[in-house]
Amino acid sequence: MLTRWLAVIGIIVVVGAGAWLYLPEAKQSVLEGGVALPFTLPDLKGKTHGLPEGEVVLLNFWATWCPPCRKEMPSMAALHRKYAEKGLKVVAVSVDRDANDLSAFVREYKIPFQVLHDADSSTSHDYGVFRYPETFLIDRQGQVRYHLVGAVEWMSESVTKRIEGLLNESEANKSGAGQKS
Repeated sequence: MLTRWLAVIGIIVVVGAGAWLYLPEAKQSVLEGGVALPFTLPDLKGKTHGLPEGEVVLLNFWATWCPPCRKEMPSMAALHRKYAEKGLKVVAVSVDRDANDLSAFVREYKIPFQVLHDADSSTSHDYGVFRYPETFLIDRQGQVRYHLVGAVEWMSESVTKRIEGLLNESEANKSGAGQKS
């Protein structure tokens, strides 16, 4: 009887170890100071878009079923309205499975910025996102400068100072790029 149990346990260990060896490698999370990963996702009309390049980007991962995500949307819309003309691009990536729920939410909240659909959550997984909302503030060079987890009051002074700092820094880099010393 003991030999049978040892044989069963041995088989389980061998099968488990074999399966472990063939698992794909986990992707690295995108961290502050790291480079933002490029992606291509559809908008609500099915047209594909990537991460804007050469822009200051607020990349937000969210879902309609997430209460903190719903809570932060009005202030994110206000932030977009205040800074869009100054160069801020807001890209909201929804991990909702149902496109109809997502479309209804966008209409109801009158979301004025780009909303992309990550129905299979592959892009959010590439970024290491598993809590919603999560946001990455990305500078014009594509570097992640800030990683924020949880709902944010986007019009708070501390946040707007960060945004303005990135926009001003980026503008100074752009205007200085064409000058020779």
